[in-house]
Amino acid sequence: MTTGASTSPYTARSARSRLRKYLPAVLAVWLVLEVWLLTMVAGAANGFTVFLLLVAAFVAGAVVIKRAGGRAFRDLDATLRQGGVPSGRRGGNGLTMLAGLLLMIPGMISDAAGLLLLIPPVQRLVSRRVERTVDRRLRRAGAGPLGDAFRWARTGGPGGKVVPGEVIRQEPEDGPGEQRPPLTR
Repeated sequence: MTTGASTSPYTARSARSRLRKYLPAVLAVWLVLEVWLLTMVAGAANGFTVFLLLVAAFVAGAVVIKRAGGRAFRDLDATLRQGGVPSGRRGGNGLTMLAGLLLMIPGMISDAAGLLLLIPPVQRLVSRRVERTVDRRLRRAGAGPLGDAFRWARTGGPGGKVVPGEVIRQEPEDGPGEQRPPLTR
């Protein structure tokens, strides 16, 4: 009986292999563009100006991460004090922290991406897009709201099996006449 959902283990594996195939090339192109842009800005202004821009972006990223982390802990504390369950859907702290991390990475392109992620409408747009993509992939895998992540973690993968039962450990018992061997040092 089929449900229409893809149950092939090759679906997730092909997406992973595509990522492994293209990620090094994308990173290399990104690094080359970052260095090229930094040299262009240094040529137009001077090296000290570029250095000050990089330091300012690093400090701004650290401040953004610190504030987002503090806000996340305050939200968690308020939720737990009210007796609620943390949902993870308040405030977009994850994207704010990602913006801070992008600001801390040296380079103009990553700084621009980090600054864009600090704009609330862009944050909402990216958040919705990521949420839809994750939901679609989980549904495609035929999984529930969290997928089979917990079962896979417990069994060692999608094909692992859990056999319910008891673990019986047999230890030799010391009888009344048995003596243990002396300890050697």
